[in-house]
Amino acid sequence: MAREIKVPNIGDFEAVEVIDVLVKAGDTVAAEDSLITLESDKAAMDVPSPFAGKLTEVKVKVGDKVSEGDVIALAEASGGGEEAAPDNDADSAQGEHSKAGEKQEQPEPRSEPEAEATGGESAGEPSRADTGAGAAGPGRSAPDAEADAAYESAKQGADRGCEVLILGAGPGGYTAAFRAADLGRNVVLVEARERLGGVCLNVGCIPSKALLHAAEVIEQAHAMQQNGVEFGKPKINLDGVRDFEQNAVKKLTGGLAQMAKQRKVSVVTGYGRFTGPHLLEVGEGKHKQTIAFRHAIIAAGSEPARLPGQPDDPRIMDSTGALELADIPKKLLVVGGGIIGLEMAQVYAALGSQVTVVELTDGLMPGTDRDLVRIYQKQAGEQFEAVHLETGVKELKPQKNGIHAKCEGPDGEWGGIYDRVLVAIGRRANGKEIGADAAGVSVNDRGLISVDSQMRTNVDHIFAIGDIVGQPMLAHKASHEGKVAAEAASGERSHFDVRAIPSVAYTHPEVAWAGVTETRAGEEGIAVEKAAFPWQANGRALTLGVSSGTTKLLFDKDNGRIVGAGIVGPNAGELIAELVLAIEMGCDAEDIGLTVHPHPTLSESVGMAAEIAAGTITDLYLPKKR
Repeated sequence: MAREIKVPNIGDFEAVEVIDVLVKAGDTVAAEDSLITLESDKAAMDVPSPFAGKLTEVKVKVGDKVSEGDVIALAEASGGGEEAAPDNDADSAQGEHSKAGEKQEQPEPRSEPEAEATGGESAGEPSRADTGAGAAGPGRSAPDAEADAAYESAKQGADRGCEVLILGAGPGGYTAAFRAADLGRNVVLVEARERLGGVCLNVGCIPSKALLHAAEVIEQAHAMQQNGVEFGKPKINLDGVRDFEQNAVKKLTGGLAQMAKQRKVSVVTGYGRFTGPHLLEVGEGKHKQTIAFRHAIIAAGSEPARLPGQPDDPRIMDSTGALELADIPKKLLVVGGGIIGLEMAQVYAALGSQVTVVELTDGLMPGTDRDLVRIYQKQAGEQFEAVHLETGVKELKPQKNGIHAKCEGPDGEWGGIYDRVLVAIGRRANGKEIGADAAGVSVNDRGLISVDSQMRTNVDHIFAIGDIVGQPMLAHKASHEGKVAAEAASGERSHFDVRAIPSVAYTHPEVAWAGVTETRAGEEGIAVEKAAFPWQANGRALTLGVSSGTTKLLFDKDNGRIVGAGIVGPNAGELIAELVLAIEMGCDAEDIGLTVHPHPTLSESVGMAAEIAAGTITDLYLPKKR
């Protein structure tokens, strides 16, 4: 007898368009094979078959609109019975992901996290549902049984319980939640904000890149005057710019909310603090609730650092305040010449502000190789009123006519009145704000939590990821750590083991680097061979009006494998990905140079830099080494 296949839970969406039908009547499908593709204004999604069988009729076509519960096909189930699709309910069997009989590798020693930024279930135990504690037995250790018992005890006085609780819904947190749910765990995701996505999606990476794109368009239009194309002075509609910024944020955060529902991840909104090794308290007053957990993943992130004695005045902004774009100040002081400070400095400069940058160290973008920064500074410096290095801010004093800043640098003290001040001197981890001590989790004086290669803290069933475990404080690092933590908490033998984590300054021009830098090689005595290709010899760069730029590769002198890379120029953040892969794969110069790159593209600079190292370059004349 034919069974109906219906549209499953697709979140809060009604009348979603069918954009592709992947099957036809008579086809044989397996459980979870995709049948149709739907597209909402948030995302595209495939609808899978909930069981294996033969399709007798397909009831939808491209262009139809469907909602949850609509019948999309009829099928005869194989073997006369329906195979239930896996779900994430606490009582569902989870044996598919068990690692019975495997012995888990011993984690690496826990390491002390680096300083703040300036710019589970063990393998061998069967999976358990929310209610199953279980006694120690074959494949299970006494500590596991003790943790199970502690969780069961904690759950008795809690409002609810879960297998995996994630504190913080930024890129690391929501990735961990979704991965744990995909592995069959009952998951609760706690987030203080109304929308998922954390700092990155809501008040960080995404809105800043939208504003940087707007700034880049303004700059490019101005630059085209030299090439015979002249535009009038741009008219800035701040409401329109803010709408552009927020539309990107809303689409991404809305998509996350939908995926959480599809995966049956329970989202709890409120500020969370640990009250015990297996308990988290969320919210206040009548909205307060206590959640018991078997495992927890801390993804509580970081907050902007403040200057000592910094006064509270709305005209003194952190990066979040700068992204609100309340107005375009005539004069803006940016304190901190790291990535965040320079990105926002370029946004405001493009919008019309006179921008002054002060940096305490002897160079912009501290930690980045100076040859890359010099190229950036030569091109970008003209956009700023002034850049002061080795300069500190001694005082910020609010006055009626602005913020009076007193600074001190190599030439002594100086000062000025600014309409707004942006303080971008780094970020501080939130480890001391979450009641970690109540759970027994060790936090150092900088708010950082030490973890091992499985992202496990000093408390075996609690993990930590992202900014709260230290440098580099980057969303893409947190996402990968989130997967590792979720898998380790689910009994997988996962470890965070990477050779390179890329960093990108989305300035104009962009600066990107990965792996060993020249600076680090010099400090640590790492012998490297350097090969750099100038973009003045790259055809695509010239057609873009790029006057300078470089692609630099560093190779280990002993074995010839690539260990580091740096790029400055348009789209450097996209180009660096190839070199991160090359570092991970242990490529040598020939591997990269013999890879055919499309012409004319900026990516050719990667292959040509490798050819320089290999001694086979023909697009430059380089005298032979003696």
